Amino acid sequence: MKFKIIVLSLSIVLIGLHSAQAQTSFGIVGGVNFQNLNGTDSDGDKLDNDLIVGFHAGVNLLIPVAPDFYFSPGLLFSVKGASDEAIGIVGSYRINYLELPLNLVYKAKVGNGHILLGFGPYVGYAVGGKAKFEGDNDSYERDIVFQNTIESGDDPEFYLKRFDAGANIFFGYELEAGLFLQLNTQLGLLNIHPEDKRVNDDESVVKNTGFGISVGFRF
Repeated sequence: MKFKIIVLSLSIVLIGLHSAQAQTSFGIVGGVNFQNLNGTDSDGDKLDNDLIVGFHAGVNLLIPVAPDFYFSPGLLFSVKGASDEAIGIVGSYRINYLELPLNLVYKAKVGNGHILLGFGPYVGYAVGGKAKFEGDNDSYERDIVFQNTIESGDDPEFYLKRFDAGANIFFGYELEAGLFLQLNTQLGLLNIHPEDKRVNDDESVVKNTGFGISVGFRF
């Protein structure tokens, strides 16, 4: 399943490259993420998590659709997650996603370059992740387990759903030479916490949120 998702995502980008108009441009991009997992625990209390620092890297297209407006599909590898602390143990959770952003971009001439303003949805598929726990005398690491439902007999692990979706917003500036800088924010709209049948009236809600800085080059 994971391989099929990767192949499908790459195919979408390659088809876009093949069929794009002459004015279409191709970009590479990378940067740093500041991510969190927001929501509520099983009792409905607000999660008290802290940011982690991750990264993202990938490619995108700018396809003209109207004067100064572009459709921008892309493919990103992005590290998200959060950290927390309880009874002297620090937990950090890092989730590796393949993401397909589908943005509408306004690109207008300003000075020696162009301002960039974009927004749109994204879909993500978790290809892996780690949960790490550190105390005063011990530390250990476990793979995050991805499934949609936690059954009553399942082992005590850190569980999440694989699929995510949400919204992107970014603002940036692109030089005539093709170098660009962007400030990004993402808001996850799907609850990525599985249904937990071990808990009566489970009120757990977990959503990805974050912001970041990207630098890239457009050809």
